[in-house]
Amino acid sequence: MDAILSFLGEYGYIGLFIASFLAATVLPIGSEALFTALLYATDSDPWTCIWAASTGNFLGALTCYGIGRLGKTEWMEKYLGISKSKLDEWIPRIRNFIYVGCFFSFLPIIGDLMAVAAGYLRTKFWLASICLFAGKFTRYVGWVAISYWAFV
Repeated sequence: MDAILSFLGEYGYIGLFIASFLAATVLPIGSEALFTALLYATDSDPWTCIWAASTGNFLGALTCYGIGRLGKTEWMEKYLGISKSKLDEWIPRIRNFIYVGCFFSFLPIIGDLMAVAAGYLRTKFWLASICLFAGKFTRYVGWVAISYWAFV
């Protein structure tokens, strides 16, 4: 815990942004613990935490979207851990509600797949972006509400 507090003391909101970005891309980490520690251990502003985490996580999802849009399945497997067979299995299932899937891209396990699939399906970038950001933002607002209830 001392290492986390030291990291937060040094990097604060920028550290939360970076951790949230990485959590939505290549690293199988959750940004919630860092978010909660920053929010309560350092008495940071909740809205600034929400914006930093949402923006970082959104840009990470756009990275996944971009990899999907490139269509390079070897990159999907190497950098995101999503195999071609998994993508081929999920694409027919989610094709008709891919924008809803973009909103729920904050969910563990399937979230990255939704962002990659949106790119792979060549969805409208602006609409996918709105859905991705709305989901990420809702996630962190919800996290503040839940953690406030749990810690206060």
